[in-house]
Amino acid sequence: MKGIQAIKLAGGALIVAASVSAWAQGNDTGTAPATSQTSKQANHALEKKVRAALDHAKDIKPENIVIRARDGVVTLEGTVPDSSQVDKAAQVAQGVAGVTSVKNALTIKEVGQ
Repeated sequence: MKGIQAIKLAGGALIVAASVSAWAQGNDTGTAPATSQTSKQANHALEKKVRAALDHAKDIKPENIVIRARDGVVTLEGTVPDSSQVDKAAQVAQGVAGVTSVKNALTIKEVGQ
């Protein structure tokens, strides 16, 4: 009798340990936690701020510039008509509040090409 109780007790402990381990591993249901949604919103807001700054900057034609932001890091991709705009766009983006660094992947494509 005591052997059966010991086996039941050990089995129960094993189930509890497995449950705690599974709970500690996180949410595998495919749904993103609320902080992920907040992060996406913050990234999108930063992209909009950089876009507005580029739109208002003199000597920059931002029509073909794609802006991506992730946790303060802004990536500029696309084309500009001359080399002076490559550095200028990066400087403008770096000056936006919330931008921690800028990855400049802009290339030059002259008008008419």
